[in-house]
Amino acid sequence: MAYHFENLRLEKGMYGRSGRTFAQTLEELDPSERYRDTPLEGLDAFQRQLKRFDIHVKGVGSDMVEKFFHTADSAVLFPEFVSRVVRQGLEEESVLPAITATVTRFDGMDYRSIASVPTEEQKKLRRVEEGAEIPQTTIRTQENLVRLHKRGRMLVASYEAIRFQRLDLFSVTLRQIGAYIGRMHLEDAIRVLRYGDGNQNPAAVFTVGTDPVTKGSKTMSYGALLDFWSQFDPYTMNTMLVGSDMMLAMLRLPEFQNPLTGLNFQGTGTLTSPLGAKLLRTCAMPAKTVIGLDRKYALEQICGSEITVEYDKLIDRQMERAAITSISGFAKLFTDAAKVLTVTE
Repeated sequence: MAYHFENLRLEKGMYGRSGRTFAQTLEELDPSERYRDTPLEGLDAFQRQLKRFDIHVKGVGSDMVEKFFHTADSAVLFPEFVSRVVRQGLEEESVLPAITATVTRFDGMDYRSIASVPTEEQKKLRRVEEGAEIPQTTIRTQENLVRLHKRGRMLVASYEAIRFQRLDLFSVTLRQIGAYIGRMHLEDAIRVLRYGDGNQNPAAVFTVGTDPVTKGSKTMSYGALLDFWSQFDPYTMNTMLVGSDMMLAMLRLPEFQNPLTGLNFQGTGTLTSPLGAKLLRTCAMPAKTVIGLDRKYALEQICGSEITVEYDKLIDRQMERAAITSISGFAKLFTDAAKVLTVTE
């Protein structure tokens, strides 16, 4: 039985279409719906093309890089392969999904978010009597634009240097590039959480040993965390970003030495504090600093583009300097949903 994907013509121009990725273009030309109740069900359009050219990208039997370049059509698939593996590396260890309330797709470099900043009087929940005016919540656009930043790495390798490398080995390097791009986006997110997005919305900073956080003692303690947690009302501190130093300081506290916490860490790889907040450790955090946040209300991620590669260079085997980039930015949603705790000793 002949399938449509086996006769599809692939060309460079499938990458350059405005507002469409290569995978989306390929899916339009070869919809997956056609393959229901067939042996190819469950594969997307790109995976069907790999099957068409018998390219194995992982496992013991993975092919060499040069397998992509046996024909002009199969060479067109190589940039999409690179993009997918880099994206996999970006997503595997990323903590961004655990600290962002929403993700907005935006085609541009300057973005204007929205804000709702109620007064103390407006925050009060009042009974609405019959015929009385219903309290209002005003939503407005932010005054200043949110800048999106391009982050990436340059792939520097000659085709001769990698043509005989196995694709699964080459994928390790590509995943590392993705992880690096992800860390740069995380640094941007942490900077916005701490200092704001340019709309006069930096996070409130508390210092251990200074009122209202355990006045007198300047070392990290469970009491200091309780005082910090109590500053979040009406929000809930359900996530904490820490560096290695603060993670160790917390885990040494008696209140954190709970058998159930250890069992949960062994089973899921995540740590939860006695306060119910998920602990996220990252090297992007500065020393002696903790960021607490309500992940449902604190941060918006704006994605200008997903992983982008210089497809023409890769297809033409000109890999000496091929850029792999991603455009993203962050906006503060509710300023009081994120706060900073610092330790001086």
